[in-house]
Amino acid sequence: MNKTSFRIALLCSTVVIGAISEYAEARTPHTQRASAVSKPSASQTKAKTPRPHSAPSALEAHSDESVHVTGAAYGDGVSNTTPGGGLMPVQTAPRSQSGITRDFIAKMSPTGNVQSMIGNLPGVVTYSQDPLGVTGDSLNIRGMNEEQIGYLFEGIPIADPIRYAPYTGTIVDTENLGSVTVSQGSPDVDAPLYNAVGGQITMSEINPSHKAGGYLSLTGGTHSTNKEFLRLETGDIGHTGIRGFVSYSHMSWNNWRGPGGGTRHHTDAKFIKEWGDGNSVSAIFGYNATKYTAYLNPTLATWNKYGRSYNYDGNYTLGDANYYGLNQTINNAMTIMAPSHFTLSNHLKLNVAPYYVHMFGPSVWGQNVSSANSYFGTGAAGNLNLSNLTSDGMATTQAVDPWNQKSSGLNTSLVWSTKHNTLTFGYWYAYTQHEELANYIQTNAQGSSISGFNNDPIRVASGQILTPWDLNFKQQSNTLYLADTVHLLNDRLQITGGFKATMLSRQGTNLVPGADPYKNAKNYFEPMPEFYASYKLTDHDQIYINGTTAFRAPGSVEVYSQLFDPSSNTAVEQPGNLKPEYSIGEEIGYRHHGFYNASISFFNYNITNHQVTSYGYIPGTNSLVSEPLNVGGETARGVQAELALGNWHHFSPYLSGQYLHATIDNNYNAGIDYLPTAGKKAPSSPKFTGSIGLRYDDGTFFGNFSLRYVDTQYTTFMNDESLHSYVTSNMTLGYRMQKLGPAKHPTIQLNLMNLGDNNYLSGASSTSGNAKATKGVYGNTVAGSSPVYIVGGGFAALVSVSTGF
Repeated sequence: MNKTSFRIALLCSTVVIGAISEYAEARTPHTQRASAVSKPSASQTKAKTPRPHSAPSALEAHSDESVHVTGAAYGDGVSNTTPGGGLMPVQTAPRSQSGITRDFIAKMSPTGNVQSMIGNLPGVVTYSQDPLGVTGDSLNIRGMNEEQIGYLFEGIPIADPIRYAPYTGTIVDTENLGSVTVSQGSPDVDAPLYNAVGGQITMSEINPSHKAGGYLSLTGGTHSTNKEFLRLETGDIGHTGIRGFVSYSHMSWNNWRGPGGGTRHHTDAKFIKEWGDGNSVSAIFGYNATKYTAYLNPTLATWNKYGRSYNYDGNYTLGDANYYGLNQTINNAMTIMAPSHFTLSNHLKLNVAPYYVHMFGPSVWGQNVSSANSYFGTGAAGNLNLSNLTSDGMATTQAVDPWNQKSSGLNTSLVWSTKHNTLTFGYWYAYTQHEELANYIQTNAQGSSISGFNNDPIRVASGQILTPWDLNFKQQSNTLYLADTVHLLNDRLQITGGFKATMLSRQGTNLVPGADPYKNAKNYFEPMPEFYASYKLTDHDQIYINGTTAFRAPGSVEVYSQLFDPSSNTAVEQPGNLKPEYSIGEEIGYRHHGFYNASISFFNYNITNHQVTSYGYIPGTNSLVSEPLNVGGETARGVQAELALGNWHHFSPYLSGQYLHATIDNNYNAGIDYLPTAGKKAPSSPKFTGSIGLRYDDGTFFGNFSLRYVDTQYTTFMNDESLHSYVTSNMTLGYRMQKLGPAKHPTIQLNLMNLGDNNYLSGASSTSGNAKATKGVYGNTVAGSSPVYIVGGGFAALVSVSTGF
């Protein structure tokens, strides 16, 4: 930690301790708390008015109490009513659960992403690679990576249904993001997920306003960053009961390290029709097109040698596949969903949520291909007659992988309620089709592809496209769920029992010559029982206990198909025979809400067939591929806690922390032998994590400060390589006017990311069994393989000017 960060952290700690001490000596009058009790959703409580007629989950039906606070709402949605400055909305679900609201989101960088915004919550570790947040960040919760966590947007699954990678930056603009709820340990029993062994992240979009108007925001700053955002609100359209908004944003930037940059175009739209008692139909649409130069991730040796200067090359020379112009990430996505809720009778409600998600590339990277000695699958490709050759007969190409994935589904449930009982029964069906036909495009003497993406790919003598993989993958899932909540002792005691059963069918083919198997099919069936109980000690105090289960089918297409490369006549990656990951977890916790808000929970998990998804480069290329590894069993236990105050002289402090003890239960199969990993610490599982947050907002001047600490993390199963602990801090300063002509609450805001410009590695992009040569259980020497790391984002500063109208 540098001196500046340390002094700021000390100041914030002093303010927090002083606030708690003063409160203990003299209770603040109730008028400063500005809170009133109501009954919105429990697992997605917001500081603002709850989403109208939103369907509660089975756990929301379990706990019907939450705190609804009132206060002035500004043009960006800030109400200054959530404890901790928007970092600790009231939760009553019978499990560990945290969240953020507009009070916090609106004061973060407009270029940020969901992963970066929730990095202060207990148990959450964000692996930042970009201070702007535009290229997405990796995530870890209680030692589980982001692909073991379920992501929902308005109740719809939005992560890749095969790889489970969450492309949250493609789903919604941060200006339209209403709240994010993190369930650190377990998913909802009725959540349309089959990978959430590490918990669930639920995102909600803001609702359209009842009044016509809009919101405008303009942002600029370091690294030539700019973003323009405009939202137009229809208001209530006559007496139709319909209201909606449409928004558009454009963003461009330069990479903070190395050459290159990117652009992003995004559109959101949401319309709601409401009528009668609890009836509503929503139509939600989003479209995103993002293109940027990828960052090059180092090993520990290259990091120690080059530091931040380990990047793609800025200028092209003949044979340079490391030229930045050849290495890009392109993410396109379109989402359409229509969550609907109908009141059939006084005791019966129907929830229906159809959706369609289309994600597509292409992914592109630089690669040198031999003109005369390449391979097509397991056979020789013949003379490719390439131009612009190096002295050893190699031609630089741009590899293009135009992956295309379409998913659709329908989640529907019936909720029957009586005075002492709430019964939920539902069915979720989903279908996914995924296609990939990678190819290679010749480059000219300047390093640009000669014909653009897919216009004139390199072909072998037979006329077929030279490809490392030609994949077609289909998936169907059928899930039934049932949950029953009993309300006893005047609703103070609530007990929920739930059961989910998922049937998953997968089938993949690879048309590359010699691929074995040509066709691969797998079927999975997993039952998942759950139990929750909570008791309200007082109107402000709650204890809870739960026992949950979850499973994750093996992730990525690579599990089912071989991957080839023109440099070899054997597959560079083989399909694995992985079993589904299954977790059994228990939690016990206590929480209090009021002027001060506190939460603590103790947890224990046992995981079988634990899968760690490692990412590595295909040898000789800049192509990252995922490689799921089965490390056997894992046990994780620990404690997490949060503490926050409501408005105290315009201040709202926040503290969070977690202790985690996660160990590997089995020896790791390294191929030629077993590594003695039983009892070793699990990789990417820091023992201690914590954060400090402080918000000030008097209606005119406002500011936010947050500081995060992440402990040392092992990056190999043998614990023979690790990355250092680190501290990062961010700050927001702003000024808000009441009115300026037609502008409502015009605001100027300064966001500072990584204040001390700390030079650090934020996390592991890949994990290996051992970094150093190690003798296995049976005496064989297992060669070492160094993990690849994510370089933490450096300093950035952004200025935003925004207003409602």
